[in-house]
Amino acid sequence: MDCLAGSARAVPRWRNVAGASRTGKPVIVPGLIVANVAVFVLTVVTAGSLNRNFASPWFAEGALVPALVANGEYWRIVTSGFLHVGPLHLAFNMFALWIIGREVETVLGRARFVAVYGVSLLGGAAAVMLLSNPLGPTAGASGAVFGLMGALFVLLRRLKLPAGQVIGVIALNVVISFTIPQISWQGHLGGLVFGAAVTAALVYPGAVAQNRRRVQIVAISGLALLGLLLIGAGAAFL
Repeated sequence: MDCLAGSARAVPRWRNVAGASRTGKPVIVPGLIVANVAVFVLTVVTAGSLNRNFASPWFAEGALVPALVANGEYWRIVTSGFLHVGPLHLAFNMFALWIIGREVETVLGRARFVAVYGVSLLGGAAAVMLLSNPLGPTAGASGAVFGLMGALFVLLRRLKLPAGQVIGVIALNVVISFTIPQISWQGHLGGLVFGAAVTAALVYPGAVAQNRRRVQIVAISGLALLGLLLIGAGAAFL
């Protein structure tokens, strides 16, 4: 994947394919990993168990439960993305975030990366609100991580680099999402679709260079609003 970052840096005028300037080493991805690990440690300590950390009151107050979101507990849309059930769940998501997230942040730049991650989180939550058990709790950074997978695929296509490996990883994870019980395929697919969509809006601006940022802001805002509207629709039907 190093060729992805290399191709992005090769764009003239110190601007990459998304219009971002060089940002050096990624800082958002390590920050997100630290935040997720810190929240996990908090749930382990308050639950008194490593593998049953979901018994923590913090977990109960932060997991995404559609019926509770519909009842006004909207913070769960965000907090659920930082909660994990057991060390394996955390380790898998953080490994994927580290491997994929660094590449995406390097290419998009920090602000755009945050936009992709945040919109993917909203997209995953929207799918859960619309398609999941209203009383079932959902937790994990998987929706946002799937969004980064979608982002990486779009970036590779935009840079005309081979995307076969990424397609294989996405396909494998989609199959796993549907075949292993207690995995939120809704959150995964929602994050994947929204992550790919917002990245496409960033790297295919459809406008001349001087209007690129304006087009990007409008596109990101529109997709974020769509995610919120779908969450609201899911809440309204409960």
